[in-house]
Amino acid sequence: MSEEFVTITVDGQQLQAPKGAMLIEVTDKADIKVPRFCYHEKLAVAANCRMCLVEVEKAPKPLPACATPVMDGMVVHTRSAYAREAQKSVMEFLLINHPLDCPICDQGGECELQDVAMGYGHDVSEYVEGKRVVFDKDIGPLITTELTRCIHCTRCVRFGREIAGLRELGMTGRGENALISTFIEQSVESEMSGNVIDICPVGALTAKPSRYNGRSWEMVQHAAIAPHDCIGSNIYVHTLRGDVKRVVPRDNEAINEVWISDRDRFSYEGLDADDRLTVPMIREDGAWVEADWDEALNIARAQIMHALEASAGSDDESGDQKNTDPSSKLAALVSPSSTLEEMYLLQKLMRALGSGSIDHRLRQSDFSDQDVAPVMPWLGQDIENLENLDAALLIGSNTRKEQPIANHRLRKAVVHRQASISFINTRAFEFNYPLANNRAVAQQQLVAELAAVAAAAFKASGEAAPSWIADVVSGATPDKTHRNIVKQLAEGDNSTVLLGSQAAMHPDFAAIRALTEAIAAQTNSTFGYLSDGANAAGAWLAGAVPHRGPCNDSEAVKGLSLADWAQHAPSTAILLNVEPEYDVAQSRQIIEALAGATSVIAITAFRSPALEDVASVMLPAAAFTETSGTTVNAEGVMQSFKGANKAAAEARPGWKILRVLGNLLKLDGFDYVSSDQVRDELRSRCEDIELDNTVNDAPTVKLPKVGSGLMRAADVPIYAVDA
Repeated sequence: MSEEFVTITVDGQQLQAPKGAMLIEVTDKADIKVPRFCYHEKLAVAANCRMCLVEVEKAPKPLPACATPVMDGMVVHTRSAYAREAQKSVMEFLLINHPLDCPICDQGGECELQDVAMGYGHDVSEYVEGKRVVFDKDIGPLITTELTRCIHCTRCVRFGREIAGLRELGMTGRGENALISTFIEQSVESEMSGNVIDICPVGALTAKPSRYNGRSWEMVQHAAIAPHDCIGSNIYVHTLRGDVKRVVPRDNEAINEVWISDRDRFSYEGLDADDRLTVPMIREDGAWVEADWDEALNIARAQIMHALEASAGSDDESGDQKNTDPSSKLAALVSPSSTLEEMYLLQKLMRALGSGSIDHRLRQSDFSDQDVAPVMPWLGQDIENLENLDAALLIGSNTRKEQPIANHRLRKAVVHRQASISFINTRAFEFNYPLANNRAVAQQQLVAELAAVAAAAFKASGEAAPSWIADVVSGATPDKTHRNIVKQLAEGDNSTVLLGSQAAMHPDFAAIRALTEAIAAQTNSTFGYLSDGANAAGAWLAGAVPHRGPCNDSEAVKGLSLADWAQHAPSTAILLNVEPEYDVAQSRQIIEALAGATSVIAITAFRSPALEDVASVMLPAAAFTETSGTTVNAEGVMQSFKGANKAAAEARPGWKILRVLGNLLKLDGFDYVSSDQVRDELRSRCEDIELDNTVNDAPTVKLPKVGSGLMRAADVPIYAVDA
């Protein structure tokens, strides 16, 4: 059905507008400025500040533009003497109790109240009585309150109710006793709470970590990409004299809209942590000593060459033939949050040396189906589509904590479209929206649970299950919940089935992937992944996997996966941005393998106890604000960024460290001048890549044996996704 439009006149200009649209929306699109405080395009209309009063002909009084729907023939004046007098009167009322402490306010220079007061405020107030003073509330470690500045626009209250899904802030009292606070004395705990700092039009809510650290006009703004999850939220990094002072959202409607998670907003605090590695370190006589770059890199080169020479030997002392494959002697692990350039150069270095043993799947334990895995496991749809879903099934995902922005989109689907969202997890998690179905099953029962859903799906579709899952599906008995999940997915015009990072950590991940893809196929749903790290999708394209090279190159040198390390530990290992005790699911086994290695070269921004125990060389890498690079988000969008500040002390960007190491090893093709050249080289190789999550000819799925002992149900805390 076509949308009905009406014609209105605003300040003498004729405009076409959708019938029922609010007047302020129409004026904004026409670039006609109307002052406002309580109105925000992402929040419901409150109309309580009255700053947007305008003159509407034939109306008996000024009307708020944010709450006045347009009608055909309406004539509006936003700058008439009548409208201006109304706006100035409201401005005077709002300033009656405001402390006017702009010189010390963190909001100074970017304050909506300042800006509007300059245009609509009086030079002298007629109010001469004492101003009210409000005692500030402690609502947590992230947000500072200065409630005397509050003008009661209620943006923060509406944000909690409509966006965060948690009614943590509210307005209590009436008149001059009105107060914004938590309903009970507690801190604000939403994973997106920091956004109230951005939407507050005055300085009532400001960032506590950056309080009094600098004035807004002194800071330099740098576009960047958030490095903590697969969404790739767009951010600005603000620096003052070379130091990062704060991080704020950068508008991108297709990805993060105007929001970011608290993890993305405040993680810059770790840049100056006590465990930051700032100079090259080498181990001498069991102790760590500082070294210059030349010495450290040459030691790293020598250790790599030693591993290659060892693999070239013929017979060992017992007369048995040695394994001459470099992949068994030299291996690498890379964080899924590393940049595309770092991943590509590391795998290029490894494969040029004859080893394909490189892996980014640090929290995965089952690799049995990797040969039939997608070219690049991706979301299967646009990120924006998540809010338009009719139904979704998420498996092995604490979405609210792991992917806050994706969870926000899912919440919008529930709130605005009454979408049916279902979860099957190995632990019970709290969500900020009602779920259609929510199952928490034992770790060893997850495959059987999915088999039951798949059985219901195949029964509903009337098709036969493929051979690799036929046995487990035929033996499953669906219950009412399983049938409801299938019914909701099948009846939805836009439905999806997603695998989360906890599913990837499951010891039977191959079975879970095969069953999940079958459920999606039988219910006409898209199938996708909410992957671990900021660049897991890019890692597959870059070739940071042992069984295929960049851009699905099946002819590339192959090697050992992370799971093979327990039986075939390498003699020399390279770790790129990996802290094994925090980043690896099977951390104990991997640390033991590293402890048994002859040498471990760690390229890292941070020291950790495990690295100090097992490494032989530690090379300081630049942190996420200090390097240029590229990440590929879950949608498959390649996003590049530049460094916002200089690397700490002697730290260097990871791609530069790998470039120099390649030159020292006398390898061809390591003469890059910029990270853009690395990215463009990889992009040119991947031009013909088509994204498809379909699983074909997977290994036969069997139900795991259910024992009587304890089984680990792994979870990664929200602020430990990248240690």
